[in-house]
Amino acid sequence: MDIRGKQVVVTGGSRGLGLGLVEALVDKGALVTAVARGEGDLRSARKRLGISIAIADVTDPAAASQILRDANPDVLVLNAGTPPRMGRIDQIGWEDFSATWEIDVKGAHAWTQAALRQPLAPGSRVLMTSSGAAINGSPLSGGYGGAKKMIWLIAQYANAFSLKSGLNIRFQVVVPQQMVGGTGTGDAGSRAYADADGITPQKFLEKFGPPMPPRMFGDYIVDILEDACHDRGLAFGLRAATGVSILDAPPA
Repeated sequence: MDIRGKQVVVTGGSRGLGLGLVEALVDKGALVTAVARGEGDLRSARKRLGISIAIADVTDPAAASQILRDANPDVLVLNAGTPPRMGRIDQIGWEDFSATWEIDVKGAHAWTQAALRQPLAPGSRVLMTSSGAAINGSPLSGGYGGAKKMIWLIAQYANAFSLKSGLNIRFQVVVPQQMVGGTGTGDAGSRAYADADGITPQKFLEKFGPPMPPRMFGDYIVDILEDACHDRGLAFGLRAATGVSILDAPPA
C-alpha cells in the first residue's frame, strides 16, 4: 500500500508512540486524523503537522462510529491506552489491576466493532498496538500483559469475521518488544522495574539494547503498511536492534 494520499485515523495520536506515528505518516504524505482526549496536545499537533483532529474518549463506541463515518479511513491505527498502574500482585487492588482492560481493551473493542459494522471499505487495514508483555508477562503492571494479549485475540477474531462476511478488512497487531522511554507506559514501567532492581530507569531501559524512540516506532508502522511482504501477517514485533519481525499467532 502506498500511504501517500491515504486517509489514516490514529487513536492516541497526540503524544508518545502515537505522535511519533503521526509524524511518520505526515512525512509520507498521508492524510491523518489524530484522536485523543487531550485538547491541548491535539491542537499543538494540528498546528505543527497540519493534521485533522478529533477530541474524543476512545472507549466511547458512539465516538468511534462517528469518527469512522466522517473520516472513512483506508487505515485505522488503534494505539490509545493508559499507562499501567504498577504494583506487585500482593499489593495491587482490582481497580488498578484492571485499568488497562477498561481503557486499552475497551477501546480496541469499540473501534473494532465500529470498523466491522460501518464497515470500512474493502482493502482497509486496522493495526492494533499490543506489547511484548502479551508474550512474556509483566508481573509489576497488573492486568497489562493480559490486556495486551486480549487485543491480539480481538484482531484474530475480527479477521475471522471479516473473512466469513466477505468484508476484506485486515486486522493486524504491532508488538513493541522493548520499553520506550519518554512515553507514559515506558516511563511507568521503567521506574517500577528499576526500583525493584535497585538501578536507575535509564539503566533498566539499556537492557533492551538500542532505544526505539516514538518516531522510529512510527517509521516501522509505515514500513508494515507499505511493504507488500507485510500485507498478510497477523502480528509484527518491533525492536530497534532487529526492526520488524513476523510473530503470527497469539501467544499460547
